[in-house]
Amino acid sequence: MKRFFSCLLMIFLISCDSDGTNRNPFLQEVGFRFDLNLNLPLYSGLNTIGNPVYVGNNGVGTRGAFVIKSSLDSFFAFEASCPNHAPNNCSTMTIDGQNVICSCEDYTYSLFTGQQLDRPNDGNRYYDLLFYRATQSGNIVTISN
Repeated sequence: MKRFFSCLLMIFLISCDSDGTNRNPFLQEVGFRFDLNLNLPLYSGLNTIGNPVYVGNNGVGTRGAFVIKSSLDSFFAFEASCPNHAPNNCSTMTIDGQNVICSCEDYTYSLFTGQQLDRPNDGNRYYDLLFYRATQSGNIVTISN
């Protein structure tokens, strides 16, 4: 019986693992919830696939969020602050078609995947855009973290 409990304890100890997620050290993940009414002119661009909108309201992420309609019933939302350095006066990115650009280093990120498109091959660690949940209910798109 002792061997059984010893083996069971060993299995539990081996199966325990530290959190393997790779958190971005530059961006704090803040909790928020914000509703976008697609009937309002400010957000009506989200009725078209591939047309991104910047949401810069206070309390939305760190520096706001970019939202894009990716298919007939799917939306993506990403943090508007560049993920590869701490927020500063140049870290709020700007929309360039279906991409966003960080003016600090001219890094480009896709709003369809969140990936950095021009990642330097210098051996340093680079982060992709911080993803937020985006769900649709009728004409309301809710972004949250």
